[in-house]
Amino acid sequence: MPRTDAVLADPRLVAAAGRLGRAVVKDAVVRAQRRARQGGLDPGEVADAAVAALPPYPASLRPVINMTGVLVHTNLGRAPLSAAAVEATAAAAGYTDVEFDLATGARARRGRGAMDALARAVPAAGDVHVVNNNAAALVLVATALAAGREIVISRGELVEIGDGFRIPDLLVSTGARLREVGTTNRTSYADYRAAVGPETGFVLKIHPSNFLIEGFTGSVEVAELSALGVPVVADIGSGLLVREPLLPGEPDAASALEAGADLVTASGDKLLGGPQAGLLLGRRDLVERCGRHPLARALRVDKLTLAALEATLRGPATPVHQALHADAGLLGERAAALAGRLAEAGVDARAVPGEAAVGGGGAPGVTLPSAAISLPERYAVPLRTGEPPVVGRVEGGRLLLDLRAVPADRDGEVLRAVLGVGG
Repeated sequence: MPRTDAVLADPRLVAAAGRLGRAVVKDAVVRAQRRARQGGLDPGEVADAAVAALPPYPASLRPVINMTGVLVHTNLGRAPLSAAAVEATAAAAGYTDVEFDLATGARARRGRGAMDALARAVPAAGDVHVVNNNAAALVLVATALAAGREIVISRGELVEIGDGFRIPDLLVSTGARLREVGTTNRTSYADYRAAVGPETGFVLKIHPSNFLIEGFTGSVEVAELSALGVPVVADIGSGLLVREPLLPGEPDAASALEAGADLVTASGDKLLGGPQAGLLLGRRDLVERCGRHPLARALRVDKLTLAALEATLRGPATPVHQALHADAGLLGERAAALAGRLAEAGVDARAVPGEAAVGGGGAPGVTLPSAAISLPERYAVPLRTGEPPVVGRVEGGRLLLDLRAVPADRDGEVLRAVLGVGG
């Protein structure tokens, strides 16, 4: 049996230790030695087995090819970063001038580049602030403006989002009291007007982004609420900064501010296509009040998020934007070509039309024409556990691999992954 130090001296394992860490590599060697002692491996193959058992990445998170048909998939990390954002993140990974003015040698405003980019993206905002997610933005606003006071909110907007997270619970945790108005399906301006008083911190308008209420319904828009004489906070959720013609029912920050909202909160990692972040835009005095609150320090973002956000705002179209605007006809051609190649190799594959969704709580009920490769259901597990993992969706006993969220230059990877499973 080769000694552990002798195996670790293998050049391949030396290089791996520099990338993954010595402890990870040594653990792979020890496991290979154990297999050899048990007779399942020739002692001369220990080093090869250890190399083969090494994890492909330094962290446990693995890159996934998203073929579910959901563009902003929360379980798959929501928005994939653009190449520009990835490059910016890598550049900011070491020492950086995040709070330092290189010209003067003095301390500077943290994340000034990202804040400037966000302000330029939404000129209607008097000021901007960034925290670590949209829930944090709401917490900061509620704490700074309404702790010990009332937040007026429609009963139809007391929403629950993923994993049992409820907006009402979040708001009351700040010390604010909820003043619920209207009913589940109908709320009027008169309901709000009757509730507003000396104890009102602000009126909160929440976009119910992950469900639809249809039929006998009624709600009040931001423009009407702005006449109440108290601050109006609009939580638009999905992170559109300007109107998107493909999603006419999805609110955006610019329109909400122009309609009279005093503050807007939104996510950075959904339709904006950037890193996880909570965006706060609006009246300068209110944004400054939130930014100066002691809680703002606990909710601030790190240098990597600031770099990725700035590159997202200033850079080229994000992967989410590209997927949203993908041409359905070209998707069909790609699906047909891939299915044809697979069928030639003996795989039961065919191209089928499909429907994709925005996901991430955005644009509920909106479907996007797409195209998919249909395979036998038995392909789902080996593709999902392969390298790279390919995640689709199972419908009617078939695995559908939707192409809308997959760039065309990755079709070769998809093809090799499916062929690797076998016929």
